[in-house]
Parts: sequence; structure tokens; C-alpha cells
Amino acid sequence: MQWITSMLARYPELAVYLALGIGYWVGNLRLRGFSLGGVTGSLLAGMLLGWLFEVPVSGAAKSLVFLLFLFGIGYEVGPRFLSAMKGDGWRFAALGIFMPLVGLLIAWLVARHLRLDPGLAAGMLSGALTESPAMGTASEAIQALTIDAATKERYLAHVGVGDALCYVSGALGVILTCTVFGPALLRIDLAAHALTLEARYGITRVRSGVASAWQPFETRAYRVAATARIIGLSIAQAERSMEGKRLFVHGIRRDGALLDLEATTVIQPEDVIAISGRREVLVDLVGARATEVEDPALLDIPMASHEVFVSKPGWAGRTLEELGECDEVRAVFLRRIHRNGQSIPIGTRTTLERGDVLQVVGPEAAVAGAAAQLGEIIHATDSTDFVVVGLAIFVGALLGAVIAVPIGSITVTIGTSVGALLAGLVIGHVRVRRPLFGRVPDAAVKFMQSFGLAAFVAMVGLGAGPHFLGAIRESGLGLFLGGIVVTMVPLLTGLWFGRKVLKIDPLLLLGAISGAQTFTAGLAALQEKSDSSIAVIGYTGSVAVAHVFLTTWGTVIVIAMS
Repeated sequence: MQWITSMLARYPELAVYLALGIGYWVGNLRLRGFSLGGVTGSLLAGMLLGWLFEVPVSGAAKSLVFLLFLFGIGYEVGPRFLSAMKGDGWRFAALGIFMPLVGLLIAWLVARHLRLDPGLAAGMLSGALTESPAMGTASEAIQALTIDAATKERYLAHVGVGDALCYVSGALGVILTCTVFGPALLRIDLAAHALTLEARYGITRVRSGVASAWQPFETRAYRVAATARIIGLSIAQAERSMEGKRLFVHGIRRDGALLDLEATTVIQPEDVIAISGRREVLVDLVGARATEVEDPALLDIPMASHEVFVSKPGWAGRTLEELGECDEVRAVFLRRIHRNGQSIPIGTRTTLERGDVLQVVGPEAAVAGAAAQLGEIIHATDSTDFVVVGLAIFVGALLGAVIAVPIGSITVTIGTSVGALLAGLVIGHVRVRRPLFGRVPDAAVKFMQSFGLAAFVAMVGLGAGPHFLGAIRESGLGLFLGGIVVTMVPLLTGLWFGRKVLKIDPLLLLGAISGAQTFTAGLAALQEKSDSSIAVIGYTGSVAVAHVFLTTWGTVIVIAMS
């Protein structure tokens, strides 16, 4: 033990990586479907190592990884932060503001009642509201307090203690509210309501990993009989001859020669046409007895599949049904929608939002044209624009450190951490208009977030370890019960506010509640219980806004309790 203590004192970075390894191993263990997660596991592992070996922790190292994490959060939610207020999304965004405000008020009242110091109050807030990033902003605010070094060190240690004690009840509170209490109070059967909601959105279920041999869309070459319905119609007329159905003519061979197509080209008997659409439409329009032709040259249509970043404002708020009727997306089919890293169910009533990433497929020229209308094609890259990342974090953190706001008799700065978060939001928002600006691959963003937060809380745990038992003896039971109150009051008031005031659909409301607590595990539990992924629509609408508010509450609660 003495040798290990000596080694970790000389090389404290080893303790951080040890805490990460142990923390993620413990955090991934599941008990009746519940797991702590890697971040909370790293905090607990860090506290254990800190208690055993008293490892010194560098403040600069903590700030380095935490700023990286906050920039990654802002970068991811930036494209959706402002657009969340548009269309029906404002309801989810309003919930993402309401619940954090209630959580802050209740945390302040409970902390005042229990007479907690600023560190324990901030830890209770971050753990009970399952927003670990608030530990970072709280720690920075404590560093700025005009108190003696010993008291400051104790407050900083108490942030991790409070979070560790309240996080488990916070996580369980969200999961139980989304899967047990919420459905009971809203009087819905999750599985049955999910089916009804999916039908309303025009979503057809498919089993994961299973595909049908029958394909709904086909591109075929047919010889057009004299009795076919499209004889005498121009290409433009033929493509619109069946209301609500998508049909596209890609080529015509007449008398052995390929024609140069125009919208006014008229289809004649014995033409061989290359046509794509739903199978039943092809049968009805071309004719059930039409002769299929093997014509490689006619069917030699260059096909493309690209991811498109939706940045043009004219498309936000429109449903996929409306989108399918636009000439700008002629012959283009949608395979997948990603929003804030989550896969969105595809249905006729699914609404498109700025910042969405669409995977589209179709003829190369059609896909390129549609991408130009919607936004810009995202070509795969594994390079991070460190010029933008480095300068953005520097400028944001610098402004956060120097811009001061007078509040009563004191002057408050927003801090380097909130400044880095706002810098990420700005860069993320700029990407909506200039998708190739400041590009960071999705995997790199996830690494920023995962490693940045986990390494930070591991270091917080290392510093909190020596003070853990003393803080538990001082405020343990009261802090634990207070954390339950701070967790449940925003959840229950959010249910009432979302249903009675905002009129949100019950299942989407439960998804939005997990987003307002920024707790993805709550969404996962809800999707498992409802056997549907549709609740993610509510989650993505509230999580972008809630992340920003809850992260800043670390600073606010410290100021309020000081």
C-alpha cells in the first residue's frame, strides 16, 4: 500500500486512468436493468482511490478536460438550440426550461432548510437532477469565492460527495417516473399508446436485424402496352397521375434508341421505360401484364447514397409527407434521420428540423439536387478542425472569465466553463448555415463528451475521497432525502405542466421529461417498456435546451448559497 501511495503521489495521472477503468467496469454492471453508468462509476472509483491513497489533483488538468467536454456538448446541441423553439418543438423546449427552473428553486429551498454549504448544495443539485456537468461550473464558482483555502478545499470536495450520494436516487427517480409513475398518472398503457402514436405519425414497425425479401421500392424496365394508363401522358403527367404516390421515369428507349428526356416527353405504345416507385403503383400504372425487359443500358442509372445536413430554413417544420410532394426531392428516397445523435422514427407526420442529418438514396443527379435544396452533403472525414476548436474554446473561456455582471453588492463572472459551453453553441449554430465550418467527426465529439466528463469527475472523486466520511456523518441522511425531493418535484410538476398547460402527447411527454433531466437511460427504459422508439421525438426537443440551463445551475446555486 505504501508503494502504491508513493507511485500515485508521484504520478497522479495514473490514478485518473485507474479510476476510469474501474469506474466504467462498475458503471456497466446491470442490476435488474439498472446501471450507474461510466461517469458515476468513475466518480465513485475516484472517491475510493482518493480515500485510500490521498492522490493530489491538478486544477489545470480538471479544467482542461472539462472545457473540452462543455465545448463538445455545445457543439452537438448548437444546431438544435434555437430551432427547438419553432413549430411544435417550442412545447418541448418550454418543458426543457420549466423543469430546470423548478429543480433550481427546489434545490435552493432544500439546501437552505438543511443548512448545506455551497459544495454540498451544488453536489445535491447535480446528482439529483442527473446533470454531472453542473459539478464543473460549481467548482469554478467555488474557486472564485473570497474564502480561505481550507474552506475552499472542503467545499470543492463536498461537490463530489453530494453528487455521489444523490445521483443514484436521481437516476432511479427519472426511470421510475418515465416507466411506472408517469404512465399511471397519465392513465396510459405504454405499449398500446405507442402503437396509436406510431400510426398517427405514419410509422411502420420493423424488427431489428430482420428485413423482408419483398422490397417496397423498385426500379424496373417495362415495355409499355397500348392499353397502359400512361399512354399519351407526358413524363410530368405520368409521375403525378396517381395522387399521393411517388413515381419516377428515369429513361425511355424508343425504336431501339435512348431518348433525351424532358418533362414534356410523351409516352407511346411499345416504349421501354425505366421507372421507379412502389411495386403496387408500378403494377397499377404500367399494367399488371406489362412485359418486363432486361435492358442493362437503360437501367444503368448512377445511384448515390449520402448524408445531408439540413440547414436551409425553408424546410424546418415540414412533415415528410409534405416533403415528398416537392419537386426538389424528386426521385430521392429517405433511409434514416439523425437528430442530436438519436435516430428519429420515419413516418409521414415526422417533422424535419434544422440540424437534422438525413441519409438519402436515389439517382446521383437527383440526390445532389435535393442536397443543394436541403442543405449540404456531409462527406465522411476523420479530421478535426482544431483551428476552430482551439480558438473557440480560448475565446469563449476568456470572455467567460473577463465579462462581469453586477448582482446587488457583488460582481459575478459567468466563468470559463460556461464560456466554453456558449462557444460550442455558437460554433454548432454556425454549422447550420455552413456545415463544412469547424467540422468535428461525430466520434470525436462523443469522445470529447465521454472522456472529458468522466476524467473530470474522476479527478473530483480523487479530491473528495478524504472528506467523504466526514461529510456523510455531517449531512448524510438529510442530504439523501433532500436529493429525492429535488429529483421528484421537477418530474411531477413537469408531468402536470407538460400535459395540462403545454398539451403534449403523454408518451412524447415522458420522453421530453427524460430529456429535461438530460438522462438518456430514462429514455432507453421508456423505449424498452413501450416497445417503441417514438418517445425520442420528445427527448430531442427538450434535451438541447435543458443541457444549457442545468449546466449553468452549478454556478447559480453556489452564488445563491454563498
